[in-house]
Amino acid sequence: MREFKKYPNRRLYDLRESRYVTLEGIREAIMAGESIRVTDSKDDADITRLILLQIISEQETKGRGAILTNRVMEHLIRLYDDAFGAIASRYIEQSVLTFLDYQAQAQTQLRRMQNLNPFANAQSNPAFEAMKKAFESAWPGGMGARGADGERSSPSTSSDDPGAADEPADQRKS
Repeated sequence: MREFKKYPNRRLYDLRESRYVTLEGIREAIMAGESIRVTDSKDDADITRLILLQIISEQETKGRGAILTNRVMEHLIRLYDDAFGAIASRYIEQSVLTFLDYQAQAQTQLRRMQNLNPFANAQSNPAFEAMKKAFESAWPGGMGARGADGERSSPSTSSDDPGAADEPADQRKS
């Protein structure tokens, strides 16, 4: 846990690195995966939540889009006077953690799929290069294949039918 102190002059002090930081510095620590704790230098009160809310507010004013929309925050405020407020707190926390788990799983799956895709790293994949050369020699200029620039190399047609280029010339509608 990374600890910070907030002094009366509104300055934040990083106890680990023995230096003053800004809210952005604390945000960077959080983005690096660290948990934080911020205490007030006067009475040693835990003001972490206040600092976290300031960081969220600052991010939203930078045009990064609101995660906590006005409507959501209004409902959250109403929950403070509701008997289900404590239940809602646990539910929201668990929902966010579940969302983050699914996001991590999706990113892992995408990386795995990308590693299986011979087109993902075509420049550094000798097997892909050999396969590409074999196809190019078998079907010079085309068969609707994509070239190194990713563009289709199929013959052009004057037909208004968008699928016409995929049909042999003798079977196209006139």
